[in-house]
Amino acid sequence: MPVLSDTTITFDRLKNFIQQALTAAGLPEADAATVAALMAQADLQGSDGHGVSRLPQYVRRIKAGGFNVRPNIRIVQEHAGTAVLNGDNGMGHLVMKRAAEMAVEKARTTGIGWVNSQFSNHAGPASLYATMPLAHDMIGLYFAVGNANHLPPWGGLDMLLSTNPIAAAIPADEEQPIVLDMATTVAAYGKVKTKALRGETMPEGWMIDREGKPLTDPKRADQGMLLSLGGMEAGYKGYGLAMIIGLLAGTLGGAAMGRDVIDFNHDDGSVTNTGQAVAAINVAAFGDVATFKQSVDALVRDFRGSQRIPGVERIWVPGERSHETRLKRTSHGIPVAPALLRGLDQVADDLRISRLVS
Repeated sequence: MPVLSDTTITFDRLKNFIQQALTAAGLPEADAATVAALMAQADLQGSDGHGVSRLPQYVRRIKAGGFNVRPNIRIVQEHAGTAVLNGDNGMGHLVMKRAAEMAVEKARTTGIGWVNSQFSNHAGPASLYATMPLAHDMIGLYFAVGNANHLPPWGGLDMLLSTNPIAAAIPADEEQPIVLDMATTVAAYGKVKTKALRGETMPEGWMIDREGKPLTDPKRADQGMLLSLGGMEAGYKGYGLAMIIGLLAGTLGGAAMGRDVIDFNHDDGSVTNTGQAVAAINVAAFGDVATFKQSVDALVRDFRGSQRIPGVERIWVPGERSHETRLKRTSHGIPVAPALLRGLDQVADDLRISRLVS
């Protein structure tokens, strides 16, 4: 049986399709445009598990009442350098964009701005929000409680933790910004879902079953658990990091953590109370911005030019692969897998809008 190839779509076409779908599903046009742009950016940079692949699920949740399409996003706690936003169960992209903007404004006067969100939802890849302060010569940080628990405490079986991602973005001068975006598990669950969509197997080391044996079929993911960073031997490190991030992003802001986390992969109607946090650090509060950015450039060049292990062609700095993917997909289009395209066609037909590919 021949293997079907991906269909490539331009960024603008993908963004417009997502916007049309979300508008038809019930989001106000301006909000749909904001969410669509962020979702398409996720695909553009190669975060395929957090972009348009989530659209069918988002539309289902909107129809089931799982998202508030007209949220009153508001401040419920505020000090000079901090705030807590209540997202009113709105789409996470809207809440976290607002949180990032607030963090930047606070950092202008206090040096550091930190904004937590409660009653938010899945918002796409962490780097979308960590990179927002870069345009203001600020360092960005992002933390989140994942939208479903796939990770037990180290040595346990009860699913009490999620992938709980962290992202950091550091501005540079002539070099690209340093951008780290990672889950606290060996693989993010979005990558598992992408493997399932493509009909591919997972590498050993991503997941194990309840007997501790490798699980490589992504369609059986519900029967297993993700491995925390460090794998079988040193996974206590990833477990500890996941717990700390969850406390900072969830518990600190009054959002769900542990047993209170709703599995939004299997529950379209319940309020998730997803917790996330964005921090902006104003470089100017610590010294000369130009000097700092030039120092970052020098470090990047030192790392890239350092001696390599035999067989290694290049030493990468965090964020460079995503940057190259962004350039490639801007020029050649964003690949959409056949199974995903069929799902998007069904969304379009249900909403009575034009398909992504006519």
